[in-house]
Amino acid sequence: MSESLTATPPRLTSLSHGGGCGCKIAPGVLAELMSTMPSAAAYSQLLVGTETSDDAAVYKLNEEQALIATTDFFMPIVDDPYDFGRIAATNALSDVYAMGGTPIMALAIVGMPINVMAHADIARILEGGAAVCADAGIPVAGGHSIDSVEPIYGLAVMGLAHPSHIKRNADAKAGDVLILGKPLGVGVLSAALKKDILDQAGYQAMINATTKLNRPGAQLARLPGVHAITDVTGFGLLGHTLEMARASDLAAHLRVSDIPWLPGVHELARQGVITGASGRNWQSYGASIHLPSRLDDAMRGLLTDPQTSGGLLVACEPEAVEEVLSTFRSQGFSQAAVVGQFNPGDASVVVES
Repeated sequence: MSESLTATPPRLTSLSHGGGCGCKIAPGVLAELMSTMPSAAAYSQLLVGTETSDDAAVYKLNEEQALIATTDFFMPIVDDPYDFGRIAATNALSDVYAMGGTPIMALAIVGMPINVMAHADIARILEGGAAVCADAGIPVAGGHSIDSVEPIYGLAVMGLAHPSHIKRNADAKAGDVLILGKPLGVGVLSAALKKDILDQAGYQAMINATTKLNRPGAQLARLPGVHAITDVTGFGLLGHTLEMARASDLAAHLRVSDIPWLPGVHELARQGVITGASGRNWQSYGASIHLPSRLDDAMRGLLTDPQTSGGLLVACEPEAVEEVLSTFRSQGFSQAAVVGQFNPGDASVVVES
């Protein structure tokens, strides 16, 4: 065994320049990179491609089945290998739920510094991911691994849904209410962890949120009053709400006072514990966001905070609100809350106190 593997193993988060969905390429840069991608309009069976920045691709197999396919992977957001695997797998599965589907199979995506990390820790990452997939009722049926400079783990996931139950982020309607399924603040808590200032209660709150499968998505998609679903991940609440607003050609209005938050994140943000991805997010889409003048930098940082394995964001008719909230709460999402609405207007996000 090499000398590097016999020494005390390094912290996982020390091996990467970023963590979780904070690793995402900034939305403005990503849009530039994707601008030359050829249109997939010629493929008539492709129900959802890259045009609307949706959560997953969808291909119609027949009149009763549509295949949902997605991939998601990132670098460590926590130091515990098993927890890292669980978080990454939960995050990857979320994209299928966000489209209204049910996962059926996953493939592992693994890149590890094989001569730096203890092999037992790498195995624990894989075990954590497999445990979440088992909880979702699906196998990790294969995958691909490489020796990489930084540790990377995630999944390619396939799921199924009825074609009429697919929920794009582009189908919100004027008058729809916005409901958020999980509290925000994962990026701030992960930054506090990396600075060694996150207490055990804060860590447990982060783990509970990031390893909670967004199962309600499949059930919500079958409700007639639900028009659009996405999940809040690396671009923060403002970024993913703006994607939905742009795709649906509407103005979104968010009420800060109604947004659920993870414990302790406001104080941490006021102390300056904000991820670099939060600033990159704001630089990419801030021109389309209207903030009240009294909103401080800490709150702006929280609204752009990258969420790893974040909650579902649902656009539904006002008459469907109670049924949507009941669906969330029946599956343990006790903090699901109405956070805003869509109105006619230019594609933008208007933030209200």
